[in-house]
Amino acid sequence: MNIVVLVKQVPDSGAERNLRSDDNTVDRGSANNVINEMDEYAIEEALKIQAANGGEVTILTMGPDRATESIRKALSMGPDKAVHVLDDALHGSCAVATSKVLAAALGTLNADLVICGAESTDGRVQVMPHMLAERLGVAALTGARKLTVEGSTLTAERQTEEGYEVVTATTPAVVSVWDTINEPRYPSFKGIMAAKKKPLQTLSLADLGVAASEVGFEGATSAVVEHTKRPSRSGGAKITDEGEGGVKLVEFLATEKFV
Repeated sequence: MNIVVLVKQVPDSGAERNLRSDDNTVDRGSANNVINEMDEYAIEEALKIQAANGGEVTILTMGPDRATESIRKALSMGPDKAVHVLDDALHGSCAVATSKVLAAALGTLNADLVICGAESTDGRVQVMPHMLAERLGVAALTGARKLTVEGSTLTAERQTEEGYEVVTATTPAVVSVWDTINEPRYPSFKGIMAAKKKPLQTLSLADLGVAASEVGFEGATSAVVEHTKRPSRSGGAKITDEGEGGVKLVEFLATEKFV
């Protein structure tokens, strides 16, 4: 089975994240960038399917030069090769444009199965798997907490707030996973060394037949107009009960729209 895993490099969610003052995009240059956490679960799931069914696992990333760091980290977990879509014109691309580029790249890889994290920690819009499935004309099994592969048949338990739904599809398909699906492996020293020699192909927009005017700020369907930093936490309100404590508490809760 030919499996492609989408991997995105994002600023570490455990550190302070900022937007650039010049164009309101994520400031990746000054951030500690890592593999999007959900994508590590997607990599692990792909490797488990490969171990059971054979085939090849390819990492696909769209991002700047620095994204190569995360690509090599992903390869150190066990995938066979990687493709990096790299082009200066991509800066400022919205989700719609990103899906167009990734779909074009996937079209060159002949994937039976595309796996990705359910969301990225920088955008958190959860739309990419649906957009890709629509562009590719294949099924979308999203939000999986469990995935079973039997030949060309996929069965997923889709995680919901009430429990889970069981959905099925046949390959080719796009699957997104939550962090409840498995426990990602840690790269071994052998894996880290092997990753340095694994094939890494770089593709430009020209290679994919996508015009620069369709991506970046020029092709974006949405944009951040302005931003401000989140205000620092202030001290909580203290209510001293002198006979009217209950009334003051209710008034406070009403002000905060809790009641």
